[in-house]
Amino acid sequence: KSSRARKKNGAAGAGEPLGGGVMASVDHKSPNLLLQSLCCRILGRNEADVAQQFQYAVRVIGSNFAPTVERDEFLVAEKIKKEMVRQRRETDAALFSELHRKLQSQGIIKNRWAVLYLLLSLSEDPRKPLSKVANYAALFAQALPRDAHSTPYYYSRPQSLPLTYSDRAPSSQSAGSMGSSGVGSISIYGVNGPTPTPQSLLPGQTYQSTATADTMRQQLGSRLAWALSAAQPSSLPTSKGLPGSLSRNMSRLRREGDLASSAEVTEVALVRDILYVFQGIDGKYIKMCNSENCYKIDSKLGISKSLRDTVSRLSELGWLHNKIRKYTDQRCLDRAFGLVGQSFCASLHQELKEYYRLLSVLHSQIQVEDDQGVNVGLESSLTLRRLLIWTYDPKIRLKTLAALVDHCQGRKGGELASAVHAYTKTGDPYMRSLVQHILSLVSHPILNFLYRWIYDGELEDTYHEFFVASDPTVKADRLWHDKYTLRKSMIPSFITMDKARKVLLIGKSINFLHQVCHDQTPTAKMMAVTKSSVSPKDAAELFTDLEGAFQEKIDAAYHETSKYLLDVLNQNYNLLEHIKAVRRYLLLGQGDFVRHLMDLLKPELARSASTLYQHNLTGILETAVRATNAQFDNPEILKRLDVRLLEISAGDTGWDVFSLDYHVDGPIATVFTRECMNHYLRVFNFLWRAKRMEYVLTDIWKGQMCNAKLLKKIPELSGVLHQCHFLASEMVHFVHQMQYYITFEVLECSWDELWNKMQQAQDLDHITAAHEAFLDTIVSQCLLDSKSEELLTQLRALFDRILEFQSAQESMYHSALEELHHRLQYAELKKERQEEGKWGTTAADEEAENKRIHEFQQLIPKMCSQIRVCSHFYQDIVRQFLVLLTKSPDESLRFLNFRLDFNEHYKARDPRLRTSLGGTRGKRNSAM
Repeated sequence: KSSRARKKNGAAGAGEPLGGGVMASVDHKSPNLLLQSLCCRILGRNEADVAQQFQYAVRVIGSNFAPTVERDEFLVAEKIKKEMVRQRRETDAALFSELHRKLQSQGIIKNRWAVLYLLLSLSEDPRKPLSKVANYAALFAQALPRDAHSTPYYYSRPQSLPLTYSDRAPSSQSAGSMGSSGVGSISIYGVNGPTPTPQSLLPGQTYQSTATADTMRQQLGSRLAWALSAAQPSSLPTSKGLPGSLSRNMSRLRREGDLASSAEVTEVALVRDILYVFQGIDGKYIKMCNSENCYKIDSKLGISKSLRDTVSRLSELGWLHNKIRKYTDQRCLDRAFGLVGQSFCASLHQELKEYYRLLSVLHSQIQVEDDQGVNVGLESSLTLRRLLIWTYDPKIRLKTLAALVDHCQGRKGGELASAVHAYTKTGDPYMRSLVQHILSLVSHPILNFLYRWIYDGELEDTYHEFFVASDPTVKADRLWHDKYTLRKSMIPSFITMDKARKVLLIGKSINFLHQVCHDQTPTAKMMAVTKSSVSPKDAAELFTDLEGAFQEKIDAAYHETSKYLLDVLNQNYNLLEHIKAVRRYLLLGQGDFVRHLMDLLKPELARSASTLYQHNLTGILETAVRATNAQFDNPEILKRLDVRLLEISAGDTGWDVFSLDYHVDGPIATVFTRECMNHYLRVFNFLWRAKRMEYVLTDIWKGQMCNAKLLKKIPELSGVLHQCHFLASEMVHFVHQMQYYITFEVLECSWDELWNKMQQAQDLDHITAAHEAFLDTIVSQCLLDSKSEELLTQLRALFDRILEFQSAQESMYHSALEELHHRLQYAELKKERQEEGKWGTTAADEEAENKRIHEFQQLIPKMCSQIRVCSHFYQDIVRQFLVLLTKSPDESLRFLNFRLDFNEHYKARDPRLRTSLGGTRGKRNSAM
């Protein structure tokens, strides 16, 4: 033994610890020599007599013992308050509680547990004798217990040694990360170094093999505090001559050994087993059955039915714990789950932490019972029935959390918040309070998104959780319409669609001002509402006042931002003035300008479309502007007015391809979009053609009035002229009624409605919606939509008949006036000859005159036939047009039918027109 000690002394010089033996020839400053001297001083013996105690001391120093105190800030604070209450210092206890709360809210001190433990240690009476280690000589006189090595948070009890942690459920490994909760520290620990196997504590006591003992040391072991307590001598020795606490531990070891060999399992073993099950860890007797997905007791064990039922009910907590823990472990590692999902997982972790506190208290109770030797069955002991009562409320909480986990599967962002919010609609105040607390944490990121959006216009939604979506590919000219949209699936159920729309408009308005209007005014100057920081407390208050402060905050931001945007558009970009200008020029509202422009363009537009030049037409446009009241318009508006030539087809004249155009850009292009300008172009072409028909009929009427007296000298034309006057009157009546309908019932009524909406608009969306509704109305009622294609076809055919009639009448007047000129010339020649005293005519002249008159008279039937055919086609088309009007679902078109045939001229000739308006309305209502 002496030689072995010398070898070990050499190893000690190299930095290795000594295992025992007599030390020789070592440095006087060696820790080994100092430790040996300390043992000699404490025991009052020489070096040879303290060899065994020196071995024990070396193993104690070389091992990694867990802390001897519980590293839980809450428990230490509770101990301090209880000590103050025990000393009848209730006021100091309340003051301490308030100061501790403020300390927690500061977050400056990270290791608050150590500070509180120091205060607790300083408060102890130094004159009070130590209860644990009072006699160091007696302590070192005993051998080191078998399981005195590094342990987890709770020291191992002999009855728990046979448990195999490596075979337990996977959730037991993840529980090791929850050291702060009081139960998560049960985990796998490494071997504590070269500690030799200690000797037996009792003669004849049988233990497991060395390999098994090493495995136990790896997995469980015991705590230094328990080892010291187990080695403490008692003033009253037991029958075996051992200390009292050690005797109790050994008796418990024997009792558990007897239980292992028996089919009968006592309640105390089940209580200890169930505490492991509460953490999702398989116990010795209660294990997870994967086929049935529940914890079950081995059916071979002799346990009464009542105990089995109680254990089954208690085991449900472990199953619920596993379900929640599995969800959080999976989702915490999923980055795509987003901030809302991580907040949900954090709230679940917070609830599990409170659950772990309960388990910590239960473990402490078991520890106290083991230390004090309390037998199961006494009034103060921990039983299954007491566990059933104490875990009633935690079980309800875990059930609620598990139900939330099921309901939130596959959800993220606002959809996840809606799923949690659905569980607040319950009559159970306990459950509602729990879910509202979780919802306040879950909604915290959503409120951060929301306030950042409505106050700064910024959208930092990496994981697409917010209900406002952004498309970065959209250019600035389509920012208002396409860049920002609502994700309806992500709108939380506690935010209504109207609130969500306002939130969208607020941020969209801010970005529109910055990016399109180039207005860099800070948001603080746009709105009186100031940005406030968001905390989970604010989120909790949100759900108690959804219709109050939260609604007022959104409404205030919405009204201020929208008003500022509309002011910028109207004052800086003259939005309303541009809308009026489009009404005057593209919808032919400026009558003097349109009439004068048509007079100037008549010679140009009568030519073939291929011979027109845009610069010539632009010059005529500028002339018409300078000659009419249009010259007094804003120069900014006039410079946007331009001429546009449509695509040319074969046989087109200038009337068919000419169009006015209005250039828009910048912010006003948001209202006058490309689709809107195309609608304006179609309406202008329709109105321009209808205005041309009015212009043509005016020329026809003027021709008839001017030539009526002249052509009375040709009596054979009276029948043809009568037909022309009659047909022209029909056409004038038709075109005037159409113009009245278009101008007053369509344009003026729609414009008045649009202007009223513009004045009442609260945001840019209201203006764009009103403008689009205005365009849709005039496009529909001007027969330019898909439902009125047949009506438009018939109307264009009517316009073509008017042009044909103009051509036929001009041809007739040309022939008639030429004939009249020849007749007047012959009469003048005859008169001149008579004045000269000659014969007024000769036989040759008279023969030539009669021949010419005869030829003209032969043309008159052809003229009559041409006018009659034109009238017939015209009236046939009018009747078809009127029939289509009677079938129209639009009442204004049906009343147009009444005005066009006010004297029932066409109704008498077509039975299809004899259906009354009331009958048509009744059929339409019945069909609806």
